[in-house]
Amino acid sequence: MIHVIATANIVPGRRSDFLAEFNAIIPKVLNESGCLEYGPTIDFDSGLERQNPVEDDAVVIIEKWESIDHLKAHLVAPQMTRYRTRVQEMVLSSNFRITEGA
Repeated sequence: MIHVIATANIVPGRRSDFLAEFNAIIPKVLNESGCLEYGPTIDFDSGLERQNPVEDDAVVIIEKWESIDHLKAHLVAPQMTRYRTRVQEMVLSSNFRITEGA
């Protein structure tokens, strides 16, 4: 199983717009072959001293895929190409951490 932790840094004030677009594609992605989990999260101010500072303009996406081949297919799926076009002006930067069980 492959785990993806993707962070999107959003243009200030556009996070709700980004989340609306992202939430619209979730059902399609969950129907893709090999998708086990796919969803956005936002920072929660827990009050714990070891927590990183809360970022109001970040979205962290948690994904689980059966294999790297399933993830690769997802990245070029037609709905993802259309989605990236719709959100490109909302995203300042993004990064991905891809892991597997240890």
